[in-house]
Amino acid sequence: MLLKHSSETGMANQASLPPGPPLSPTLALWLPLDFALGAAACCGACVFTNPLEVVKTRLQLQGELKARGSYQRHYRGVLQALWTVARVDGLRGLQKGLSVGLLYQGLMNGVRLSFYSYCEASGFTQAPGGSLLAGAASGALGAFVASPAYLVKTHLQAQTIAAIAVGHQHNHQGVSSAFASIYRAQGILGLWRGVNGAVPRVMVGSAAQLATFSSAKEWVAQKQWYVQDSWLVSLNAAMISSIAVAIAMTPFDVISTRLYNQPVDELGKGRLYRGFLDCFVKVTRKEGPLGLYKGIGPAFFRLGPHTVLSMLFWDLLRQAASKYQV
Repeated sequence: MLLKHSSETGMANQASLPPGPPLSPTLALWLPLDFALGAAACCGACVFTNPLEVVKTRLQLQGELKARGSYQRHYRGVLQALWTVARVDGLRGLQKGLSVGLLYQGLMNGVRLSFYSYCEASGFTQAPGGSLLAGAASGALGAFVASPAYLVKTHLQAQTIAAIAVGHQHNHQGVSSAFASIYRAQGILGLWRGVNGAVPRVMVGSAAQLATFSSAKEWVAQKQWYVQDSWLVSLNAAMISSIAVAIAMTPFDVISTRLYNQPVDELGKGRLYRGFLDCFVKVTRKEGPLGLYKGIGPAFFRLGPHTVLSMLFWDLLRQAASKYQV
C-alpha cells in the first residue's frame, strides 16, 4: 500500500521551515516517499528564497559585537543589501551557497517530515499538545542531522570581497573543499559546531508556526474575503504566521548564524562565543537587545514566500503521488 488516508492534518506541517498545514486532507504516505516529496518541495522553494537568505546572513553578521553606530554599515536594508550583493558579487552572488542550501533543505525537511509521519502513525499527535510537541521534536532532529550543511552554507553566504565583508571570512573554495577543510582542521565534531544554536532555532520557529497558522487560517476564512477553499486563504494565513515566526525565531537565528560563522582556535573551540548563552549575553551587552533582531526584514520576506511555495509544491506533489495509490 503506497498511500493511506489519515484524519490528521498536521503531517504536512513539516514540509518547510517553517511549513503550514496543507490545503486538503492529509495523506499518510510511505515514509521514503514522505522523505522525497518533503525534500523536493522545500528545495523548490529554496531556489526562489536563497537570495534573501544571503542578505539575511550578511545583516546578522554586520557589526558583530560592536556598539550601534561604531561600525560601517555596508548593508542598510533588504533592497539595498540585494543591490549591493548583486553589484559587487554579481547575480551569482545572490545564489551563494545554493547547492549546499538545497542539501540542507533536503536533509532537514526529509528527516523532519518522516519523523513527524512516524509520530502521527503511532497516534502521538492525537494527544493534547502532541502535534506541537511532535513538530518541535521532528524539527530538532532535522536540524541536528542537517547541521553540517547549514554550517557550510553560512560560511559561503558570508564570504565576499573585503570591501563589503562582514563577520569572519573563512575563504572556502567551494562546497566540497569547505567540508574537507573543516573536517581536516576540527574532525567530525567540527562539522556539528554551532548545532547548539540551530536546534533551539528550529524548535522555536516550528512551535511559533504551528501555534499560529491554523488560527490565522480560520480567522481569514471567517472574514469571507475569498471564496470557500481559495488558496488565497492559506496565503494570507501563511503571511500572518510568518510575522509571528520571524519575531520569535530571529533572535535564535542571529545566535545560530554567529555560532556557525565564528572563527575557532587550534582545538576547534570558538574564539568569540563559548556557546548559546554566552553568545546571547555578549550580543545583548555589546549590540543591545535590537542586535538580536538584525536581519528580521529579509527573514520575514523569506519566511512568507518560502512557506507559501513549500505548501504549494508539497500539495501538487502529493496530489501527483495520490494518483498511484494502490
